[in-house]
Amino acid sequence: MRIARDGVPLITFLVLCAGAFAFISWIPALIIAILACFVIYFFRDPERTADYKDGYFFSPADGKIIEICESEHAFTGQALKIGVFMNVFSVHVNRAPCTGRVDFIEYIPGRKIAAFSPKASEINERNFIGLSTQWGPVMMTQIAGLIARRIVCRLKRGDILEAGQRYGMIKLGSRVDVYLPRDTVLRIKIGDKVKAGITCIGVKAE
Repeated sequence: MRIARDGVPLITFLVLCAGAFAFISWIPALIIAILACFVIYFFRDPERTADYKDGYFFSPADGKIIEICESEHAFTGQALKIGVFMNVFSVHVNRAPCTGRVDFIEYIPGRKIAAFSPKASEINERNFIGLSTQWGPVMMTQIAGLIARRIVCRLKRGDILEAGQRYGMIKLGSRVDVYLPRDTVLRIKIGDKVKAGITCIGVKAE
């Protein structure tokens, strides 16, 4: 099983601790080993492929669709915003919804209220990533949640992302919003379960 590299230091630490305690007492060693197994599960990063057709937009995160609304941002203008909530059992690696060039990145410090709250998009710690694509501007927003402590983004302006390509993750329960062109024909609804890089969430209208 592939593990996201962001989890390697913590997993290594827990495994070493479990090994050390095994020589002292099996009870703490067992507790730490169980915690290590959960951390390994949390940082899993499965390989994924899909039929990445032109004009198709894919979910940037694993989780549940909790919001669909019209919104506006300086980078995208009027757009359709789709919110995907990730719980602690979701795969937390984020993927590009389509192919494009990174032309906008903005990190905003903020609070850490529950990520499923609509206000989380406005007041929580978040990171905006804007893509210029042949179908218009597309933007992903990584949003920290109640127990999420770190947003990871490995992009810089000018980078080219392919549809389904990994670009970062959010640790421990969080949310990703994606802003799509306003005339996108959606293929999801509130409550749907989606997978990053696999579930098609919308198609650009012809």
